[in-house]
Amino acid sequence: MTSFLDPDRRGTHGDARRGANGRRYPGHDEPSLVTHLVAELRREVAAQLGALPPGGDGLDGSPAAGRQDAARRLVAQALDRYATASLSAGHQVLDAQAEARIERAVLDGLFGLGGLQPWLDDPDVENLNVNGCDRVFVRYADGTRARVGAVADSDEDLVDLIRLVAARSGLEERRFDRGAPALNLSLPGGARLFAVMAVTGRPSVSIRRHRYLNVTLDQLVALGEMDDALAAQLSALVQAGKNILVAGGAASGKTTLLRALAAEIDPAERLVTIEDTLELGLDVDTDLHPDVVALQAREANIEGQGAIELADLVRWALRMSPDRVIVGEVRGAELIPMLNAMSQGNDGSLSTIHSSTSAGVFDKLAAYAAQAPERLSREATTLLVAAAVHVVVHLALTPDGTRVVSSVREVIAADGPQVVSNEVYAPGPDRRAVPAAPWRTSTVQDLVAAGLDPAWLQHQPPDTRWHT
Repeated sequence: MTSFLDPDRRGTHGDARRGANGRRYPGHDEPSLVTHLVAELRREVAAQLGALPPGGDGLDGSPAAGRQDAARRLVAQALDRYATASLSAGHQVLDAQAEARIERAVLDGLFGLGGLQPWLDDPDVENLNVNGCDRVFVRYADGTRARVGAVADSDEDLVDLIRLVAARSGLEERRFDRGAPALNLSLPGGARLFAVMAVTGRPSVSIRRHRYLNVTLDQLVALGEMDDALAAQLSALVQAGKNILVAGGAASGKTTLLRALAAEIDPAERLVTIEDTLELGLDVDTDLHPDVVALQAREANIEGQGAIELADLVRWALRMSPDRVIVGEVRGAELIPMLNAMSQGNDGSLSTIHSSTSAGVFDKLAAYAAQAPERLSREATTLLVAAAVHVVVHLALTPDGTRVVSSVREVIAADGPQVVSNEVYAPGPDRRAVPAAPWRTSTVQDLVAAGLDPAWLQHQPPDTRWHT
């Protein structure tokens, strides 16, 4: 405690830099005083929290008082002692803004993600890319990008931070070192983190945030992703138990649309979700989806044993009496068991896939099938896809950067090596989906039976908006 309270070790303090857009860039050019106090306080408070009696998370020994509240009080007490020592030594005390920044940084380091946390707390930030501790770039929801301040004091501190995150997040602790130089995990709140070290000159971290964890089709209509008629038809497709693949490029909004489609599923149904890294979060909202099992793939241990692939999880899911199986993303050997599941009675399954066009989805599926252990021929894959997949929904970006549904394809049949499909909605001039062809008669009957007002098929609002 002596070094922390020693007023002779302090310097000057001030506010962080602001960019041209007026946003404050936390952590950039922070004076040495604040950096020093944060480091000292973080060590001190961590030690004090560790000394609390078992079962007593609060300072009074009561489990009801959270550890974060205890840490907040410890920080406040330490700052009060520091202010008293500064006054006694004739130095100017820290202002309220500086103290607030110190408290925030200490708590972020103890319970959050350190220098990364302020950006995760900013609702306007969508992506965060770190190319070394002090080369940090953010992308905002409006598409603008900016370089911001350092998120750690050194690359070594950045690696230590990511290791701490790996220990706290996910279903189990994951390694991040030269023997396991890649880390892929889900953060609290649904963001996805990927980090690499040893294979790059400096450690690199990429974080993708999902701004809409609980989203509906109506909300996507309000955001301009689709019109009311298309939203009503997509909802009816889900209600009718159609197997749907959501396709698009990176960051096109596939996971968000998948969540919105899942919101149309009857709460009484049992869902099993399968992901490489937990991201969908359908098991979190127990009011909307009370019966959900979320499965996550597992990497091999240090001896190279214990890996569990997505293909394994798909097979396991079929033994768990699911009404629907939802695969976060198809990109490999899990394709064959997933298609088998879709074609063997688990109707209403959902998944996403990377593809630049809706028609290109079928070529991508054939390529995955050729690489799978089953080594299916193109013709066999086509038969399986035609039997399993009912609809492909493709997402794209408009010229102004808005995420939109651009194409909807209905799978009709297999014809040799080709999947025959009708593009019910095709990209318009700005890439937004516009009506192009009618649904098959049998599909229309299924949609109406599921509750769709036929007026939506003529793109005319019914007298009363259809609700599921």
